[in-house]
Amino acid sequence: MPTSAAPFAAAEAYDRESVGRLMEHPIAVFPPHLTVAVATELVRELSNSRHFTYGYVTDSQGVLLGVITMRDLLLHGKEEQLDNFMLRQPFALQPEMVMKEAMRLTVNKHYPSYPVCDRGGVLVGIVRGSRIFEEQAIEISAQPGSMVGVEKEERIVTPFRRSLFFRHPWLQFNLLTAFLAAGVVGFFEGTIERIVVLAVFLPVLAGQSGNTGCQALAVALRGMTLGELKPGEARGHVFKEGMLGLANGALVGLTAGAGMYVYATLKHTAQSPLKLGAIVLLAMTGACFLSGLSGVLVPVTLKKLGFDPATASSIFLTTATDVASMGLFLGLASIWLG
Repeated sequence: MPTSAAPFAAAEAYDRESVGRLMEHPIAVFPPHLTVAVATELVRELSNSRHFTYGYVTDSQGVLLGVITMRDLLLHGKEEQLDNFMLRQPFALQPEMVMKEAMRLTVNKHYPSYPVCDRGGVLVGIVRGSRIFEEQAIEISAQPGSMVGVEKEERIVTPFRRSLFFRHPWLQFNLLTAFLAAGVVGFFEGTIERIVVLAVFLPVLAGQSGNTGCQALAVALRGMTLGELKPGEARGHVFKEGMLGLANGALVGLTAGAGMYVYATLKHTAQSPLKLGAIVLLAMTGACFLSGLSGVLVPVTLKKLGFDPATASSIFLTTATDVASMGLFLGLASIWLG
């Protein structure tokens, strides 16, 4: 006869963000001394009430000892006991575990279902891999919105006033950070008035450095979600993204610098086209380097401060990249061209 798992708690008894919310009652639960013949008959009976993939072997106290598959029952003799061939010490989740941690642990496993055990190892339920995958899809789909201040709770059906409440504060904050970037441009207003050609290339530098930072940010957020970027281990990733930004900035800077040289030559500027091209090259290289660093440091800093690392990261990143690119470009032009 099948054994009984621990008393099954309703999903409502667990936190909304926990594995327990997705749990189902395990039905294919067997004692270790059961023979293949008896287990097979029980599987036939149980399959009429619910679909399942694995059988779970527990002791008299409900502690999970091992897992068997339906294939195991076909490949072993009828009189062989389950504990002779069961998979011992199987991977299991805990009901109080937050979904983000469960996603990180299961992302490379792809099992149809996972046993859920309490801290004492007692089997209290199972959770289907498809349910965890659905949660992963929701979490990933929420990340792009949260990066620009759209809360995870907001959906297409969210009422107008609630959507306004979610979004507007972040837009006001974004406006304040935009004033900072505008202040940098205003500080070099005299330089722009004297060298008008610089204004043409400001969006070019801001756009390229911004894209560099967004690439680094996307990789950092993915690493945090998958558990690849752990607290205290960010230094190596910061160095890598900084070097990538430096290399990409230099390569893109060569093209942008050549573009500035051609444009300045066609416009017959009073300043040397060669110097203007060199300024673009240096500014692009430095801005992309700083953007690569910021793409990692922004989410890591938010996490250390106790905030969701995806929340409004792009707002902080945009400010950093705009200030870096415009400040370097106009600063170098002021120094070099007087």
